[in-house]
Amino acid sequence: MASSPMTSSSQSPRPARPNLAFRRLRGQRSPGEFAAAVRRAAREIDEQVSCDARYIGRVEAGEIRCPNYAYERVFLHMFPGRTLTDLGFVPRSAVRGRGARTFEEAPDPRTTSPTYAPHETDGAYEPYDTTYGSHEPNDRYDPHEIDDQNHEESDVQRRAFMSGGTATVAAASLGPIGLAFSGAAVAADRSVRRAGEAEAGALEEAVRKIRLLDDRHGADGLYRRASTPLRTAYALLDAGAARQTTAERLHTGAGELAISVGWLAHDSGRFEDARSHYAEALATARVAGDPALEAHAFCNTSFLARDAGRPREAVRAAQAAQFAARPLGSARLLSLLSLREAGGWAGLADRRGCEQALTRAQALYGRGPCDADPEWMSFYGDAELAGLEAQCWSTLGDWSRAAHQARRATRLQDPHFTRNLALYTAELADDLARAGHPDEAAAAGLRVLDLLDEVQSSRVQTMLAGTARVLLPHRRASGVSDFLDRHGALPRPA
Repeated sequence: MASSPMTSSSQSPRPARPNLAFRRLRGQRSPGEFAAAVRRAAREIDEQVSCDARYIGRVEAGEIRCPNYAYERVFLHMFPGRTLTDLGFVPRSAVRGRGARTFEEAPDPRTTSPTYAPHETDGAYEPYDTTYGSHEPNDRYDPHEIDDQNHEESDVQRRAFMSGGTATVAAASLGPIGLAFSGAAVAADRSVRRAGEAEAGALEEAVRKIRLLDDRHGADGLYRRASTPLRTAYALLDAGAARQTTAERLHTGAGELAISVGWLAHDSGRFEDARSHYAEALATARVAGDPALEAHAFCNTSFLARDAGRPREAVRAAQAAQFAARPLGSARLLSLLSLREAGGWAGLADRRGCEQALTRAQALYGRGPCDADPEWMSFYGDAELAGLEAQCWSTLGDWSRAAHQARRATRLQDPHFTRNLALYTAELADDLARAGHPDEAAAAGLRVLDLLDEVQSSRVQTMLAGTARVLLPHRRASGVSDFLDRHGALPRPA
């Protein structure tokens, strides 16, 4: 019987050693209860981890020998005074790099290539890495093991990303399971193997990586490379899975990837492409009977409809999203969907409908986060709430109120989310310009220009262009000339 190229090896894998120390720390709590405690501890220190019972089980089974940096900070916060070794993990140096393996432990050569490597080294993810390092042969892929809180990328890495590193998103994120292959290649491989846990997990990781890079740098550079992996992901989905649970994960992963690619198109001004991707995600949700994915797809469809000048569609899509989301138990999700509805009402110039939706959104947001909040909503916090409210007031022409909320958003925004910081500041500049404060608008516009070395977003650039047009008659005001000159010197999009 032919073995899978993803699991075969010339060496028998070393059996994982159960992490008994970690199991003792869990005590009488179930894995699900303990996972919820981990997520609560993460929120206490402003970390973001997507811990669930499966992750806890894998830690206790010894499959995760060393957690990534985000989980490490959370675990040490939960158990002060203890080290990773006290928690039953091995030192990070033992699982990273060439020193982590002896000659006898060398993996099959096929697993060291980007095409066949089953996973990245647990806990070693760097957002801009373009090479594949050594891997423990018995460490299975883990979608949770992503260090998305690494703020210390070098300037060299950042320049590599901005100049061409986006090309590695598909390869680095999807290549480990062969999703960088063409759809035909996947179809030809159907008779050999069907999709398994590793494929589903790597698909989930790819979605996380794309979101991370979008948060930091905007969509323009990413979109050009993300569509091909999406087609291949759907080819894998069509190839089928051996288990129903895996099939469900593949459906959800492919749908979430479609939404992520749709958002990249949306944010870079390719509205028709975005509409197609969101529709594909919605169809996937309906086929799979996945209300969470359906709510997410309708949420983005509403946002797109608002931006494309179809406010009534924005309202209806937001209401459909709320209908799908109500059984999920997430007040924060319903809050965001109410804001989407408010944006539609604002586009219809229905101030009363907008205010009612805003009031509902604020009340739901005030209930706080919970374990049912979707992972993709990590961007939705105080800053996003204020930013979306600012957009509503701006659409209604209440510039002063819009500027107040946009200023709040810029103050509340975590600087780690560079793209959103640029977006809120651009909103502030435009609102101030239209409210009759050209000097303050120019100052905000200059701050946005300072961020454009890191952010590539057609949305932000379009907003700046509008602000520049409003400020043209005020060139003599303090700072306006500087802003207009710098904005005029920007390279024009191709």
